[in-house]
Amino acid sequence: MNRTIAALGALTLAAAPAFADHHGEAPLTVIHAGHLIAAPGEERVREGVSILVRGDEIEAIENGFVTPDGAEIVDLSNAWVMPGFIDAHVHITNQQGAGRRISAFTEGTADRTIDGVMYAGRTLMAGFTTVQDVGGDIEAVRALRDGVETGDIIGPRLRIAGGAVTPTGGHGDANGWSVEVLRANGSPYACNGADDCARAVRQLVQEGADVIKITATGGVLSSTGAGVEQQFFQEELEAIVGAAHMMGRRVTAHAHGVTGINAFLRAGGDSVEHGTYLDRESIGLFRDNDAVLVPTVMAGEWVANQADAGWMTPFQAAKARVVGPQMIEMVRRAHEGGVTIAFGTDSGVSAHGDNAREFLLYTQAGMTEMEALATATTIGARHVRLEDEIGRIAPGFAADIVATNGDPLSDIEELMDIDFVMARGVVHKNEE
Repeated sequence: MNRTIAALGALTLAAAPAFADHHGEAPLTVIHAGHLIAAPGEERVREGVSILVRGDEIEAIENGFVTPDGAEIVDLSNAWVMPGFIDAHVHITNQQGAGRRISAFTEGTADRTIDGVMYAGRTLMAGFTTVQDVGGDIEAVRALRDGVETGDIIGPRLRIAGGAVTPTGGHGDANGWSVEVLRANGSPYACNGADDCARAVRQLVQEGADVIKITATGGVLSSTGAGVEQQFFQEELEAIVGAAHMMGRRVTAHAHGVTGINAFLRAGGDSVEHGTYLDRESIGLFRDNDAVLVPTVMAGEWVANQADAGWMTPFQAAKARVVGPQMIEMVRRAHEGGVTIAFGTDSGVSAHGDNAREFLLYTQAGMTEMEALATATTIGARHVRLEDEIGRIAPGFAADIVATNGDPLSDIEELMDIDFVMARGVVHKNEE
């Protein structure tokens, strides 16, 4: 009952749409931006400009601080203003920790949707105005996606994958339970053979997936000793990618081991989540295929820190100790090798709302602050196929705008304390 009341309270806080004035035109909001990073990685910082927002879009950017008659003024004249951030790898309806293995069976879609409302709010307040959920309950994430779109739920814009296409017994399937539990709770997207794997892709498209996620290798948090290398046959990977591309969907692969990474990229896959053991051949395949790496370094850091906390199964803990510490050096190799990197955290493994720590880890892996910021804005927008709507502050783009009091190009940790959040033209946070 308490969770339901809390969720309903969050729903009632959703901002009402901006009503048009007596001329039928949406009211004007003007943001006075002291320092504007409009297109990270592509444009220089602009000083002392005004961002004109009408409805849910940016109408214009003008030099100086303008004050049109009747406009609402938002004073960010001492702040650093940026596009809202994009996290391309989250699990918005759950969060790992002690008890998670049991709650996966004791809670249903309604519970996960309610949790998703809570986590979506936390994510938005951290400055993330768009996320891609890869591997969630399709009904729960679809409801959240549509609720945010209609304005009934406060949260980031969502793109969704639904459950992962996985080989039977693979990382995306049920593992570590009695045979009776496995038979009752196995993934509906588990597949065997090329034809069956194409079927799973088409089923997800039918159910509303924006993108297809697969588990090309084993994973850390599956309770099985199957390792973290390749788990699909090459013909299965090719069938998955072919079926998805025929239906207008890109394919992203959970992949740690190099055999799975390279097999997936050779099959024409579009992006890789994690990429822990990528090698020189992988880097060449990424570049040749114009594929994207979503590193999720926070997840590696978190599982390594939790390996001895007592709640993981022996299989999980053993993999966490080995895999987690590898990920920051993987980003260094990929960045030096010219791989396109898009921001992703795997939040839901680590805590929702802490997403911005990933920026810090990228700089520790050798990126400049501007390069790190670009992964979650201009590059991230291209990765999630919304480059004409989000990822930059420009006329005609969504009014997704965040700001900090300090300079993130001098201290990336400023991004871990966002002071202003506007999503689709509505101010949700203003601590200026």
